[in-house]
Amino acid sequence: MGAIKRILNGTNDIDFPKWWKLGIALSTVLVVVSIGALVVRGLNLGVEFTGGISAEVTVSDDISADDARAVLDAEGQGTARVQIIETPDRRNIRVQSADTSPEAEALIIETMAELGDVPTGQVTLTTVSASWSGDVTGQAVRALAFFLVAILIYLTIRLEFRMAVAAIVATVHDLLISIGIYALFQFEVSSGTVIAFLMILGYSIYDTVVVFDKIKQNEADATLSAKMTYTAMASRAMNQVLLRSLNTSITSLMPVLCILFIGAGIFGAVTLSQFGIALAVGLAVGTYSSIMVAAPVVAALKEREPRYQQLRERLAMSGGGRVDTVVAGAPREARTPVGDGDGDTDETGSESGTRSSGVSKATTPRPATAIPPRPRKKSKRR
Repeated sequence: MGAIKRILNGTNDIDFPKWWKLGIALSTVLVVVSIGALVVRGLNLGVEFTGGISAEVTVSDDISADDARAVLDAEGQGTARVQIIETPDRRNIRVQSADTSPEAEALIIETMAELGDVPTGQVTLTTVSASWSGDVTGQAVRALAFFLVAILIYLTIRLEFRMAVAAIVATVHDLLISIGIYALFQFEVSSGTVIAFLMILGYSIYDTVVVFDKIKQNEADATLSAKMTYTAMASRAMNQVLLRSLNTSITSLMPVLCILFIGAGIFGAVTLSQFGIALAVGLAVGTYSSIMVAAPVVAALKEREPRYQQLRERLAMSGGGRVDTVVAGAPREARTPVGDGDGDTDETGSESGTRSSGVSKATTPRPATAIPPRPRKKSKRR
């Protein structure tokens, strides 16, 4: 509770480099699991991407997906995908098949009408050609590639190339984990899901730019840049913008949760559920990556520059303490007793005093300056 109170008051002093190591390890595990889910289970692509027919009908509660699979298998449509869609007021069965022949279409319609005990005219049918689905897939890939290239160019001009690379790394991280969650839980990927993914990638970039802009401000401060490593400045920036990032994420998630629980849960809007799940997953992952992925990646890239390597060595020699972290806006080595035999240091880890050839060192006191007496005023005789 104390840490939450400090964050809300804007007085947090989190040691981010320590948490960044844990965050990078967690992100590595999540990315590996996501790639494994994509390879093993694959994506549950809608007919917009695979092509084929999609038939849907309302059924009673005693009809299960296994019943529908058994009937379709007996009719030679065992490769069709069956999905149960439940809402508060109805229960639907959706069947998707890649076979778009008139015979297969008629067979699926009759099977669905039999399962729902309704006329064939009440079966909702959607047909997507293979060429159209290929166009949709190609457009989605091109939109994603254009987005990444545009972000790389813009951030290079607005900030710098290393920050642009770190932002792209965080964006790819968000995309892999979001797609991995869809593969792991077999959420259906529709055209609305792609739109939601592009929206959340834009949000992730926005949150990352807020962090990077604050780092640039700290870097431009000559007082800070002379006393802090780049990692320390990045940690200081994270402490400064953490409350803003959390507020933005919470206020963005609230309407998305309303979409999921009210729009999809109560009113049964399936399209809203597909859109809302993608947004909720992306917002959560994007907030995490801007703090735990983008910031440490840019710090690692900038620490390779010669000027920051020299600064790190100089601070290590003069301070003798930690130079990677920051507490309450000052380098953490300022809280460590320092001194390496070359000169005394003050609270901030910078050298002060004078050197002496002896074992002990002391600052030579200034002689007291005599204060001249105040001249007396001559009184005027009356």
